Amino acid sequence: MTDPATAPGSAQQKIDTSVPHSARIWNYWLGGKDNYPVDEGAGDAYTAVFPGIVTIARSSRAFLRRNITYLAGEQGIRQFLDIGTGLPTADNTHQVAQRIAPESRIVYVDNDPMVLAHARALLYSTPEGATAYVDANVLEPERILKAASDTLDFSRPTALILSNILGHIADYKEARSVVDRLMSALPSGSYLSVNDGSRGIDPEFERAQDGYNSSGAVPYNLRTVEEITSFFDGLELVEPGVVSVQQWRPDEDAPEAQVIAEHGGLARKP
Repeated sequence: MTDPATAPGSAQQKIDTSVPHSARIWNYWLGGKDNYPVDEGAGDAYTAVFPGIVTIARSSRAFLRRNITYLAGEQGIRQFLDIGTGLPTADNTHQVAQRIAPESRIVYVDNDPMVLAHARALLYSTPEGATAYVDANVLEPERILKAASDTLDFSRPTALILSNILGHIADYKEARSVVDRLMSALPSGSYLSVNDGSRGIDPEFERAQDGYNSSGAVPYNLRTVEEITSFFDGLELVEPGVVSVQQWRPDEDAPEAQVIAEHGGLARKP
């Protein structure tokens, strides 16, 4: 997850270590080291109320890996636009895609200075492919598309990845508008991948998230499964549709999938 509230050009802004930041907290829950004591404190406070958040974070990451594996391995997608990248961990988008197809081209978009600094230092492309990084706000689709077009050819099918980012847009209609504006620029045969925290599944998760939102950190808004599903309106959902992320095409050797409060899906633009 990452926060869309920072103004454009944020890569040049000072990293604020006095306030917890969702991307760094998410990194902490994933077992990463790119965080500060304020983030660890916020993460520990959250897990004290809802320990299941660690499962949600890791299941979300595994869902994304399976999405990209399907897209690159079964559908021949070679271009990926990943908005709300978060801090680099294992199995980043370009790593999964380029293991399957080294010529894959990936553009990461974020507007947090720490995320961008780490991305530019750590996320290397294969010689055959390309990896680029755009400092932009998710609320600026046209600016994102213009910058990404330096690397991606939008006349070719492209996968748009919005993983745990739309919940940072408070107004649901605005979030729908962002998705529609981005997808309208992509050709037939492109894909949309969305996953977000879901409301109406786990009351303990909702209490923990509502408490986090009232703490002064940038809020993250849980949405109903119906709302998450409607992000795919007009698109062709890949089976099994919008489900709890552990249930989306689980690995053969995975433990039995559980219903957790994180839902997502993948759909093709006809």
